[in-house]
Amino acid sequence: MADFDLDLIARKSVTSFVSLTSRTFLVQLLGVLASFILTIYLNPSDFGVFFIVSSLVVFLNYFSDIGLAASLIQKKEEPTLHEFQTTFTIQQILVLTIVIPAFLLSGKAAEFFNIEGVGIYLFYAFLISFVLSSLKTIPTVMLERKLDFHKLVIPQIAENVIYNLALIIFAVKGYGITSFTIAVFLRSIVGLIAIYIIAPWKIGFALDLKVFRNLISFGFPYQVNGLLALIKDDLINIYIGRVLPLAQVGYIGFAQKWAYLPLRLVMDNVIKIMFPSLSRLQHDKEALKTVIEKSLLMISLFIFPTAIGFITLSPYFIEFIPSYSKWEPALLSLTFFSLNTVFGSLSTPITNALYAIGRIRITVIFMSVWTILIWILTPLFIKLMGYNGVAIASFLVAVSTLSIYFAAKKYVDFSFIKPIIKPFISAILMAIFILVAREFISSLATLAILIVLSAAVYFLVLFVIMKKELMGAVRLVLISFRK
Repeated sequence: MADFDLDLIARKSVTSFVSLTSRTFLVQLLGVLASFILTIYLNPSDFGVFFIVSSLVVFLNYFSDIGLAASLIQKKEEPTLHEFQTTFTIQQILVLTIVIPAFLLSGKAAEFFNIEGVGIYLFYAFLISFVLSSLKTIPTVMLERKLDFHKLVIPQIAENVIYNLALIIFAVKGYGITSFTIAVFLRSIVGLIAIYIIAPWKIGFALDLKVFRNLISFGFPYQVNGLLALIKDDLINIYIGRVLPLAQVGYIGFAQKWAYLPLRLVMDNVIKIMFPSLSRLQHDKEALKTVIEKSLLMISLFIFPTAIGFITLSPYFIEFIPSYSKWEPALLSLTFFSLNTVFGSLSTPITNALYAIGRIRITVIFMSVWTILIWILTPLFIKLMGYNGVAIASFLVAVSTLSIYFAAKKYVDFSFIKPIIKPFISAILMAIFILVAREFISSLATLAILIVLSAAVYFLVLFVIMKKELMGAVRLVLISFRK
C-alpha cells in the first residue's frame, strides 16, 4: 500500500471502523450483559480484588515493549523480517525479566494488598495471559500497518466471546472472583491461536543493535509517555487499593467499568484505526486535519449522549434492579467518571495525532503535568471526600487534558469546536428532555421507554441540524465498501 494514497487510506480506514464496530457489536452487548450479571452476583469486595490485580498486571505490561511495536507501526518504510524478529526477541527478553520476579514475589504482593486466597490465582492467570499476549505483538503490528482491521477483529471477537461467556457461566455457578481467573486464562489461549491462524509470520530470533537504536528513537519517548500514563492511571489505582477498604475500591471499579463503557464501545475502535492511518498520512497536513476532525465528530456523536444517560438515569437502575442497591454508594463516582469520559475522549485523538506525526516529546511534557496533577489531587480529595474523591480528581485532570489542543494546533490547523458542537447541542436537548420526563419513571418498563424516547430525541435533533454531514458519512461508507 502506498504510504500517501489518501483515497485508499481513507477507504480502508472507513471500512476498518465499520468492520470493527459492526462485527464487535454483538460481542460488546455480550460484554455489557456479563458486566451486569457480575454486578448482581459479585459483591463490592470481589470487584475490589479484580480492580487491584488488573492494575498490578497493567503496570507490569508497560515494561514489556519499550515502544518498539509503536515504532514499527509509525515507521514510514515497510519493516523488514529482520526488524520484526529483533523486536520479537527483545520483547520476549523483557517479558521473562518481568514475569519471573512477579511470580516469585506474588505472595508478598497478595499479602500487601490483602488479596490472598483466590486473588493470588487471578494474579497468576494474568501473568500467564501477559506472556501469551506478547507472542501476538508482531502479527498484530503487521495487520495494523496494512489497516487490515477486518482481519484483526476476528481474534478479538473470539477472545471476548470466550471471556464473557466464561464470566457469565462461572459467576452464575457461584465461583466468585475465580470466574475472572478462568475467563482471563481462556481468553489468552483462544486469542493466541486465532491471531496466528489469521496472520501467521516467520517466527525467529534476532538481536541487531542498529535496528534497536533506530526503533527506540521513537519507541523510547513513546514508552516514556506510556509509563507516565501508567503512573497516572494504573499506579494510582494500586495506591487506591492500598489506602482504601476493598469494598470502597469495588465501588470505584464499578463506577469506572460502567462510565468507561462508551470508550470501549466507540473510542477504542476510532483510536485503534487513527494512529496507523495518520502515520501513513503524516506529511499531508490537509488529510491530517480531516482525519482528526472526523475522529472528534465520531467520538462525540456517541460519547455525549451515553455520558448524559449514565449521569441522569443510573439512580433509577439502582432503584429498580434487584440486588443493585448495594451499588448506590457508587453513584457520585459514576457521575464524575462519566464526565471524565467526555473530556478524556476528546483529547485522546489529538494526542494520537501528535504521536503519528512524530511529536512524541510534546505529549511527554503534557503527560508529565497530568501525572503530577493526579498524584496531587487524588490523595487530597480522598482525604476531603473519601473514595468519591478519586473520581472527582480524575474529572479535574480530564478537563485539563484539553489544553493539548493548543499544542497540536501549531502543527495541524484543525477545528476543535466545529466537529463537536452539533452533537453537543443534541445531547443537551436530550438531557433537558430526560430531566422533564423522568418524573414519570415508576418501573423498569417506564425507564426503558424513556431511554428509547431519549435516544429518539437525540438522533432526531442530530438529523435536523447536521443532515448534510450524516448523509455524507453514509455515502462514504457505501462507496468504501463498493470499492
